[in-house]
Amino acid sequence: MINVNDEAMNTIKKLFFLLLLLNFVPGNVFAAQISVSFDRNPVSLDESFQIIFTANDTPDNDPDFGPLEQDFEILGQSQSSNSSWINGQSSKTIQWTLNVMAKHPGSLIVPVVKFGDDVSQAASILVTQAAANKAVDTDDDLFLEVEATPQSPYVQSQVLYTVRLYRRVEIAQASLNEPELGDAVIEKLGDDSNYNTQINGVNYLVTERKYSIFPQKSGALTIKPLMLTAEVVANTRPNFNGFFNSQMTKTKKISSKSVTLDVKPAPATFTGRHWLSAEQLVLKEEWSGDNQQMKVGEPLTRTLTLLAKGTTVGQLPELNIGKIDDQLKTYPDQPVLREQKKPEGLIAFREEKIAVIPSKAGFYKLPAIEIPWFNSQSQKMEIAKIPETTITALEAIGTQQAPVTPVAPVVAQPQKIEVVPLTQPQQQNTWFWAALFLASGWLATLAYFLIKRTVKKPVAEKSEVEIRLEDSVKSLKKACADNNAVAAKDALLAWGRQKYGAASLGAIAELSDARLRDEILNLNQVLYGKAPDQWQGKKLFQAFVENKAREKIAVTDDDKLEPLYRL
Repeated sequence: MINVNDEAMNTIKKLFFLLLLLNFVPGNVFAAQISVSFDRNPVSLDESFQIIFTANDTPDNDPDFGPLEQDFEILGQSQSSNSSWINGQSSKTIQWTLNVMAKHPGSLIVPVVKFGDDVSQAASILVTQAAANKAVDTDDDLFLEVEATPQSPYVQSQVLYTVRLYRRVEIAQASLNEPELGDAVIEKLGDDSNYNTQINGVNYLVTERKYSIFPQKSGALTIKPLMLTAEVVANTRPNFNGFFNSQMTKTKKISSKSVTLDVKPAPATFTGRHWLSAEQLVLKEEWSGDNQQMKVGEPLTRTLTLLAKGTTVGQLPELNIGKIDDQLKTYPDQPVLREQKKPEGLIAFREEKIAVIPSKAGFYKLPAIEIPWFNSQSQKMEIAKIPETTITALEAIGTQQAPVTPVAPVVAQPQKIEVVPLTQPQQQNTWFWAALFLASGWLATLAYFLIKRTVKKPVAEKSEVEIRLEDSVKSLKKACADNNAVAAKDALLAWGRQKYGAASLGAIAELSDARLRDEILNLNQVLYGKAPDQWQGKKLFQAFVENKAREKIAVTDDDKLEPLYRL
């Protein structure tokens, strides 16, 4: 038996050993992580920009920005912090923002900055030569500049459209219209950035705004001029003081130049079925477990991810389209679609999760997934590929039936039965009870048929519901064959009211599987879009039929399950 004092001494020894061990832990294990970023990259030599230091925790000490002064002129700095509490976990970020100008052009390195014992990461930024003197009248206090890169893109490729407002006057308020271009998708990228620059020796404050433009057809497309309406603060002041001594402003309107794009069609060398143009593209797969040791009847989740820079999420194709073995049941979830708007362009993300359940032990092959795409940087076709995947399904433990041991039949020993002859009164009683028994059986049979006849009516009502459901399905099939979006909506609503009691397409979509849900939501979007007459109904009805088939499979599988408790 352990003595209490001995146990206490052992605890003290363990704590002492732990403290001793902590003294040998390197200090950088607990160091704050400090990253470096820029508001723009690249920048021009005559432009100011921001260097942002972000720490995920309070660093050891205040920063020493002295090493930056070798290549950068520090114009000003500010500090901010942010704390949050999410899911029971606290987090904190601290930012130092430096407004700087480069002292010379080139690929400049922002050196490591010390925050006491903590240090930041190094980072690089490209500084270009100052632009040649622009053909700008320096008497202009306010003007707009627009730029499109590239000006000869391929169809559905990204064009970065940059708007810069130069001013050397104070503006009370201003409004700028959005770029307009027919047959194009236009997305604003992030927040505006502000910096200082010089033109012909004159200082200007610049506000820069960026857009991603994706032309949807080839040929010459012209981006209309932008119009700025600004209330410029005048230098004059009224001659009276007091409450009414407000700033005097004058309205000024300025416009930019128009920009014409020469949009090229998809090159003939592109052999993919689905045209996809991007600057970068990554395709990958992940499994929730070991796909070489799957168990029969147990699911594993396969996650397919497609990440593309310089394209919209609407351009990303479906990933899980290959035909697989009938012994593998697959249940795809609704795809996750996201877009991230960065200063350098749009980043599109598509993720598909598929539950895979083998119904029989053996080896199965999932076909290779190939995504042909056009690299707009190298101007060449490339193929992102996930090779053919082989998975192994094993019998689940405990599924084999134990051998049945034969049981010897029990032979009953013959018993001697004594036959007693019946007297006349006993025979009469026996016939009486036999007749009474037969009459009772006849009455029970009659009652059974009467009851059965009365319960036929609910069965008839149920068949009427089934008939109405079948009529709705027939209407939906015809509407989809005719590509009639409005008729398809009416048929779906009639089917959904009878099937689920749902009164809207959104409610029906939520009760359907992933593929049918996507097609219903697409129909809903088309109905409220600009061109419902261009809707194609083939995919919707195919997804509808597959949804019904999956429901039948699920019901059949449930019927095969043994009840948890036998009564």
